[in-house]
Formats: sequence, C-alpha cells, structure tokens
Amino acid sequence: MPQEIRNIAIIAHVDHGKTTLTDGLMEFTGAREGNASMDSNALELERGITIYAKNTSVTYKDTKINIVDTPGHADFGSEVERVLRSIDSVLLVVDAQEGPMPQTRFVLKKSLELGLKPIVIINKIDKPAADPDKCEEQVLELFMELGANDEQCNFEVVYAIGREGLAKRKMEDEMKDLSPVLDVVLETVPAAKGYVDGEPLRAQVFNLGYDNFLGRLAVARIYDGKVTKGQQVIIKHEGVEGMKKCKVVKLSGYKGVAQLELDEAFAGDIVLIAGLNEISIGDTLTDTENAEPLPSIKVDEPTIGLQFLVNNSPFAGREGKYVTGRQIAERLHKELEINVGLKVDFGADVLQVYGRGEMHISILLENMRREGYELSVSQPQAIIKEIDGIKSEPFEEVTVDIPSEFQGAVIDRLSNRGFVMQNMTTHGNQVRLLFEGPTRGILGYKNQFVVDTKGEGILASQVLGFRPYAGEIKKRQVGSMISMAAGKALGFSLANLQTRGELYIGAGVEVYEGMVIGNTSKGEEMMVNPTKGKQLTNMRSAGTDEAIRLIPTKEVSIEVGLEIMSDDEYLEVCPHSVRLRKQYLKESDRRKA
Repeated sequence: MPQEIRNIAIIAHVDHGKTTLTDGLMEFTGAREGNASMDSNALELERGITIYAKNTSVTYKDTKINIVDTPGHADFGSEVERVLRSIDSVLLVVDAQEGPMPQTRFVLKKSLELGLKPIVIINKIDKPAADPDKCEEQVLELFMELGANDEQCNFEVVYAIGREGLAKRKMEDEMKDLSPVLDVVLETVPAAKGYVDGEPLRAQVFNLGYDNFLGRLAVARIYDGKVTKGQQVIIKHEGVEGMKKCKVVKLSGYKGVAQLELDEAFAGDIVLIAGLNEISIGDTLTDTENAEPLPSIKVDEPTIGLQFLVNNSPFAGREGKYVTGRQIAERLHKELEINVGLKVDFGADVLQVYGRGEMHISILLENMRREGYELSVSQPQAIIKEIDGIKSEPFEEVTVDIPSEFQGAVIDRLSNRGFVMQNMTTHGNQVRLLFEGPTRGILGYKNQFVVDTKGEGILASQVLGFRPYAGEIKKRQVGSMISMAAGKALGFSLANLQTRGELYIGAGVEVYEGMVIGNTSKGEEMMVNPTKGKQLTNMRSAGTDEAIRLIPTKEVSIEVGLEIMSDDEYLEVCPHSVRLRKQYLKESDRRKA
C-alpha cells in the first residue's frame, strides 16, 4: 500500500522567506540534490523572487509531504489561487519585523475561504527590529478581520530563521533544525484520503507545464482511485457538456524537485501527467463516463491591457530571430498554455494582451526577448468596463513602508494620482501608510517611488476589484526629447542636451528620427539633434577645448520603459536593446495624427 501523504502549500508576501524555507526543508530531509532550489527559472534567480508555483516532495517519519511553493508578488496571484484548491493546509510565512503585508492578506483570505486551517511560521526572528509577539498579534487580528472561524483562529505558531534552517515551537526553546515545522505539519494537517480498491479515478489539474517533446503537461492532485501509465482517461469540466478522451503517455511524481517516473499513482498524491494535450486548469480526470466533475477553479481577471505589435522601426530586424506577427502570436499561444493570469485577443495586425500588472507583463516580455523575439508594445492601460451601467475600473490597495522624512513626498505624489490615504501608523522612525485608489494611478509610479524615498521605501499593492471610474488623473510631469536626425549620438551635442532634462542614451549610440532619447524637465516635447558635432575651425580661443562631462544616463529596461512611456509612444523590445520611440516617427505625421 502507498505511504501516508500530507499536501501543503507555502504562502506569504514577497520576500518573507517561502522559497528559502522550502529549500531548508528539502536540505533537512535529504531531498535536495546539490544546490537544487525551488527558484529554478533564470529570471527568478536574478530577481530573487518566485514567479511560477512549483512542487517538491519530502519524506519525514515515513510520511510523504508534498509541498507547493507559491509566488508572493501580487501580479502572480493567479498562481496561488489555483494551488490552494489542491492542498489540505497552508504554511503562512510572516516576517517577524514587517508583520502581515498586502499579499499576506490576499493569500490568507483565499485560504480561509476554502476552509483551510493555516499554520503560521513567524520567520526572520533574528532581524534587529524583529518583534515576534507583536507580529503574532497582528496575524491574529488579520485572521479575525478576514472572518476566520474559531478553529482557524486557534492556529499553531512556529518561530523560525529559514535562512539558517532553524525553528522552535516556543520562544524560550532552543533551536536545532527545522523538525518543529514538520512535526506541526504531521500533527495538524489531515492525512490525504488514501486509495480504496475499486474506487473510480477522480483527479483535478491545478497547474500546467510544457515540454518540447511531450507537449502540454498537467500537474494534478488525485482525490480518488489511482492513475496508471498508458491508461485511457476522460477529461470533464464543470458546467461544460461533453468530454474528451486521452491516454496517459507518461506519469511522474516528485522526489525533492526532481521528477521520478512512475507506473501508477494513488489517491492523495500530486503527479505530473503527459499526453493530455486538450487539458486546462480546473479540468477533472476520470475513468468512468458518469463520474461527477470536481468544482472548477476560478482565477481573478486581468486588470491592465496593452498591444503587442510587429516592430517597424528603422532598426527593425537587426537583432531579433523571430520578428513576424505570426511568430509573436505563436509564442503567445504557447504562453497561454501555462500562464492562466494572461488573456490575449488575436487580431489581424495587433495582439491585445491583458495581464495582472506591469510586472506580470514585463516578465513575459523579458522571457520573449531572451528567446530572440523582437516586437513593439504600447503603453499599459487599466481595463475600463461597464458594470450595471456604471463605468468602472480596477482599484488597488497600496501599502507603503518608508522613513518618516519621505512621507510628505509620497502622500503628495499618490494624492495627485487619485489615491486616498486610509490609515497611517508609526513605528520609531518608520511610517506605514495605507492608500486606496485606481490602478491607473499606480501605473508608472514604482520607479518614481524609488527616487522619492532614495531606495529606502517598500511599496506593495493588491487589487481590490472594480469600482466606479475615478475621473481624470494627470501623472506625467515630464515631456519627451525626440531625435530629429539619424546617425550616431555625439558627446558634444549630448552635453548641451543634458541641461534640459534626463538622457536615456550615451555618446556613440545609434539613433533614428522619432526615437525618444530623454525627457525634458519642463514637460514640453522637444525635437533635438543628438548627432550634431563641434564646428572645427583653424582658429584657437580660450574656451575651445573644454572637456565634455556627461552625466550618467537613465538606463531604459523593459520595466522602466513601461513606466515612463507616454500614450503616443511604443517600447521597442529587442534581444540586446530596449528603446523608446514615437508611434509616428516624423513630426509632420504626428501633427496630422
């Protein structure tokens, strides 16, 4: 008979230590091979954040524990929502210094709604300003605020230093290893329902993967019966008539992060199934035609939209390997296989893409750029729609943690962008501000926030839902500096231009007419010639040979570009460069438009 199984997910706000704790649990139980980490994607390793939900499995005291590591960033909330349906409890990780943050509230709310009883891990208790007791109180307040029942409010608490692989049940206890975390899991998480002989198969897909040889891969939780390699299965979806039949080509389980090929898997386990090319999130797998499908999984809808277009600038095709509309559309079709928070309208010339936030879109663009794609994108816009005859738009709750000397600048900026302050708490020199306002207002602000707080502030947001339209918002304070000539930018010309605003390019960079090379501090659009050289004469005078001193330029990355572009500009995304340009390159065409 198969061993007893526990299924848990680790949830938390971004950077509170989920992945480090999961890696530590794998290390402690001997399931980690070499330096294998839950963050395996190149972008995840670079940014130090989790983007995709991933599975691992560890064995402790003869019990198999399946763990799903989830993203903490609000833009990837759709990854968390579907995972919670497939597990029996959650480890809610909270930073002992920061306490509950917006994404803590979002993931906890989803867990409580599903009737799960969380285990709270108060992590990073070694931080200088850590206050585990206050943090525990704040967590309890959050549970009550979100309508948790008495049983859910009576949660178990474990104190941990995830980075060092240490945990304890009481503050006065000594710390040796992470066994207290796993002991609490065995004591409080109900064992998954085991296999009953002769019971029909019922499994639900909660995540998707893709393999170039096997096609679409389904990550599924088996609720009843068993699944075997080579078996014929039926795919059903709640509320949808009809069914599809497929064959299980390959069946894998997890040992650590490695996949282990299996011949059969039983109720209670989480497995990876290949061969179901028609499958999607929330579908039920069964082996009998009259079996009832499991309730489908709902995912929150996108909040922003933008256009993906074929790049038609004068530098088009210089760097990209895939540049046609058909190739870009094919890549987006492939992305839709696994990215459920994304929606795409496939038009004839323009692809309209909808996502959960600027980071959600910029991660997709960064992945495409690294794969050799070249394209242009328009400015992200908040989705506006009619609900019961009222014009509505998405609203967000923004939490800001900043040193008190910056609060004036932050409150001023956010109030100008349509945000209303709801709450303010001080803790020593730190201030926590809570705002509510339209998503339109926060688009393009995060970069400015870093400048306003000199890099010392923390900003986190979560979508509250659609509310009545908030009226006009004037966000852009600067204008664009546009090149009126093609050629190489020269230091002599740039030295004069840098006094008028901030430059995005340095000397020696190739430019074309209509390319945005900087911004102007006064807010007006300015046509400039960055290729103008010094007039050379055979006369000498005192001021002729002054050294040119160029101020370091502002580098335009995908995320920065999406934030600073105006609505009549495109961001040109190429494998080796990112440029801003006007939609109409010639000034005469812009005037006509």
